Amino acid sequence: MRILVVEDEPTLAGQLGQALRAAGYTVDTAGNGGDAHYLGTVESFDAVLLDLGLPVMDGLSVLRRWRAEGRSMPVLILTARDNWYEKVAGIDAGADDYLTKPFHMEELLARLRALIRRVGGHASAQWRCGAIVMDTAAARVTVEDQPLVLTSHEYKVLTILMQHAGEVISRTTLSEHIYAQDADRDSNTIDVFIARLRKKLPAGTIETVRGMGYRLVVVDAA
Repeated sequence: MRILVVEDEPTLAGQLGQALRAAGYTVDTAGNGGDAHYLGTVESFDAVLLDLGLPVMDGLSVLRRWRAEGRSMPVLILTARDNWYEKVAGIDAGADDYLTKPFHMEELLARLRALIRRVGGHASAQWRCGAIVMDTAAARVTVEDQPLVLTSHEYKVLTILMQHAGEVISRTTLSEHIYAQDADRDSNTIDVFIARLRKKLPAGTIETVRGMGYRLVVVDAA
C-alpha cells in the first residue's frame, strides 16, 4: 500500500513517514500544495494524509482539484484547525476523514486502515480469501491458521492482490503501489515476488492472466 504524506512541517512529516513505513506502507512526501497536487495527479496512491495549512496551494484547494480531475483515492485531512465549519468544508471538498492535531499515531493508523478497508469493500481489519487471512492491523498473514512468513515486498504485493481479489492487477500497477516515486521500479521484480508467494500460498491461489497481469483466486478452504 502506497501513501502520500502532505505536510510542510519537517519533523511531523518525518514522524509520519517513519510510523507508516514501520506499519508496512510505502511512503511518498510533499511539503507544499503544488508538489502534492502534481504527485496526486501523476502517481497512484492508496490513500493521502493531507495537511490544510500548506504553502503554494492550501490543502482544500489541492483536494478540490483532485476531485474535479477525477482522482478518487481516500484522503484523511490532518490539521490544527478545530472549527466545525472547516471540517464541514473539508468533507464537502471530498475528504473521507478528518483528524485534528495533535493526535496519537495509533489513531491515525487505525483511521487510515479503515479508509483503505472501505475502498476494498472489507468490513473488518481481517481480510479473508479462502484459507488466507490477512490481519491488516497486525500486518500478519495466516494460511489455514498457520502463520506465513513474508518479506516486506511480498506482504505489499499480497495486500494489493487481496484488496482486489478476483480482479486482474497488472505488473505496472503492482509496481506503482509498492515502490515510492524515487525508487528504481523494475516490473520484472514483481514476477519474482509472485513466484515466492506462490510457493507459500495454496496451489492455484495466484493466477497469471497472460498479457495482463495477476489475479488472486478465492480457493475453497475446505
